[in-house]
Amino acid sequence: MTLQQLKYVIEVAGRGSMNEAAKRLFISQPSLSNAIRDLEDEIGITIFERTNKGISLSKEGAEFLSYARQVVEQAELLENRYLGAKPSPQHFSVSTQHYAFAVNAFVNLVREYGQEEYEFALRETKTYEIIQDVKTLRSEIGILYLNEFNAKVMGRLLKDAGLAFNSLFTAKPHIFISIHNPLAKQSIVTIDQLHEYPYLSFEQGEYNSFHFSEEILSTLSHPKSIRVNDRATLFNLLIGLNGYTISTGVLSADLNGNEIIPVPLDCGESINVGWICHKDAVLSKLALAYVEELKRATTE
Repeated sequence: MTLQQLKYVIEVAGRGSMNEAAKRLFISQPSLSNAIRDLEDEIGITIFERTNKGISLSKEGAEFLSYARQVVEQAELLENRYLGAKPSPQHFSVSTQHYAFAVNAFVNLVREYGQEEYEFALRETKTYEIIQDVKTLRSEIGILYLNEFNAKVMGRLLKDAGLAFNSLFTAKPHIFISIHNPLAKQSIVTIDQLHEYPYLSFEQGEYNSFHFSEEILSTLSHPKSIRVNDRATLFNLLIGLNGYTISTGVLSADLNGNEIIPVPLDCGESINVGWICHKDAVLSKLALAYVEELKRATTE
């Protein structure tokens, strides 16, 4: 087993494609494939599962990748310390539901750990895709919520994918509305009071099941309903149409301004927001730092 082979595995996992990884590594695709197969034969596991649709990490491969990253990071530290080598670009990716605190934590991570060169990714995406991203290690960390309604379905999906859920905080539901909304002056609002306002929610694509909804109380009917794909559009509609959405109540004035405010929603539900990762993974330095930034962003 060589350090070069470990770097090959990391690159292939990050690109999700032998061809793309080969281009980035400036070697031929057959040479890369042979190097990976030689490594698999040597260690006795299948790192990547090959199908007609492409490649994906096996369960054993995901665990191997987490250790490979640790070894490569330590080797680069030695090279930088004793050989004066140029630091390699740092890599880190997170997939998340549409939470302002996740963005805020990401900003702080980049400010603290961003070198002259880095390749980070922040994917605000659909719930099912978050699970798939972390399962295939396209992202090292995923952020989503569990509650009484979706916990059974989501828990089974996470278990089948070999992922673990780590709680960040539990929140009571709030609505996000414009400061100009007539409900903005209330200390708490009821579900009945919301009927005349447009309900805004995030589109979940082909996995548009109630259990994948980013908003709790997803089974309620709404006379006025709009689905969107991104947080900026949702916030514009909150202001332009006096709409509302249901979330945790955690906002960042630094990133979102002061036009949107949270107001408590009168219901007996709760939201357990947390981060997911591979159950047997050894988290990278950047992943551990990001988790700490998440904790800081949700407790300040």
